[in-house]
Amino acid sequence: MQVKIADSWKNILQPEFEKAYFRELTSFVKSEYENHTCYPEGSTIFAAFDYCKLNDLKVVIIGQDPYHGPNQANGLCFSVQDGIPHPPSLINIFKEISSDLNVAYPQSGNLEKWAKQGVLLLNATLTVKAHEAGSHQKKGWETFTDEVIKQISKEKKDVVFLLWGGFAKKKSKLIDKKKHHILESGHPSPLSANRGYWFGNQHFSKTNAFLKSINKKEIIW
Repeated sequence: MQVKIADSWKNILQPEFEKAYFRELTSFVKSEYENHTCYPEGSTIFAAFDYCKLNDLKVVIIGQDPYHGPNQANGLCFSVQDGIPHPPSLINIFKEISSDLNVAYPQSGNLEKWAKQGVLLLNATLTVKAHEAGSHQKKGWETFTDEVIKQISKEKKDVVFLLWGGFAKKKSKLIDKKKHHILESGHPSPLSANRGYWFGNQHFSKTNAFLKSINKKEIIW
């Protein structure tokens, strides 16, 4: 696996690429991609960083694992490629946006347009074997993505972190709460959303209200 990360992130993340755990992770991922079908495509493993420049960063959304079905994952958490049916969590995200902001339900599940506005769509694990959820967890990706969160917390200020579900909420310990704005809720998956832990969280309008309060451009969700 060739590590090609966008220039704007290189300065703060380059040290990680030199570490032993990352070298082991690289050889594991390379072997998995050579011997099995894995997602996302190799060229889009670091897409979250390609679309969202560090200087433009306003919002971080943390997911857990890429989608493991064909043609779904595109390197951005919760996002799917154009023309692909929306997975259940994404449907609930779009339903909340629609009711929160009084806008039409979006047609495309591709969230590149969010990323280009400064939303880092970061999965904790950046790769997965086809049809095997969680198959690349605990191989080193989490160490890397935790460091990403720490570095953002250290280098930036007034970033909105959207932590959805128990897994994402645990990441709050990596964030300086005095410098940043954290919003938490249940996960948008049907299991959590149907129990009343997701709908009505108004995270999208709250994010924009905060950005407006610090004279930053609001996100067009």
